[in-house]
Amino acid sequence: MKKPLTIALPKGRLFEQVQEHFYNKGIEFSFEKRKLVAYDNKGLLKIFLVKNSDLPAYVAHGIAGLGVCGEDVVYETGYSFYNVLPFSFGGTKLCMAAMKDYKSDSKETHMTIATSFTDYTRDYFHKQGIPVKIIKLNGSVELAPVLGLAPYIVDLVETGSTLKANNLEVLRTLTDIKVNMIANRAYYKFHYEAINELADILREN
Repeated sequence: MKKPLTIALPKGRLFEQVQEHFYNKGIEFSFEKRKLVAYDNKGLLKIFLVKNSDLPAYVAHGIAGLGVCGEDVVYETGYSFYNVLPFSFGGTKLCMAAMKDYKSDSKETHMTIATSFTDYTRDYFHKQGIPVKIIKLNGSVELAPVLGLAPYIVDLVETGSTLKANNLEVLRTLTDIKVNMIANRAYYKFHYEAINELADILREN
């Protein structure tokens, strides 16, 4: 019997979408209370449930050969993976926002931006030739303009309801974020047949 492929899935909102998609393709699994390792009903996968921001590290170090996560998370880690399969679900936009009716000071020499996506934000604005000062936050980024920490934020936006609730508006979209199944490059070389078979099962019609 073949050993199951190892795959890391992210806790939270995206996990539920991944689980539903796998289920619709005939691959069923669930985690017992407080357990972080599970197997699917077909014996194809050994599944690890990990924190979203940690997922690329588990795949990069070969603990899990595969993973499902957004491009934003991968970019911030700097790791390089083989992209096995894109998914249509879970996508968001990375946007810059500010308080409604915010007027920038003409004397500003740079933009001060609060975000958890520090690398992407810095790289994006440097490519635009715009000087920026980045303040790294790990949560509730939308509070930064409200409390006066920074006039601008860069954050993921799905519906925009959180921004509206805090009197913020999107000024520009930096990029569309897609969700992919990624593979450790060495792992893919050794298991490409099984991985490609799994991709065929999970591919959206």
